[in-house]
Amino acid sequence: MDRSFTLDRRNAKIMGVCAGLATRTGVDVVVIRIALVLLTLLALGPVAVVGYLLVGWLAN
Repeated sequence: MDRSFTLDRRNAKIMGVCAGLATRTGVDVVVIRIALVLLTLLALGPVAVVGYLLVGWLAN
């Protein structure tokens, strides 16, 4: 089984980063998306947005 990270464009909302991460880890995509939003709003701020865009660009 290939465990490398890839974007999941079929289940994507923006770039497929959360869907790809959910596929890779086996966690529900809704949990990943809620966690990312909470981390962005409460802790990381613009760093999370830049990180999300960077992962989406690099994994493309």
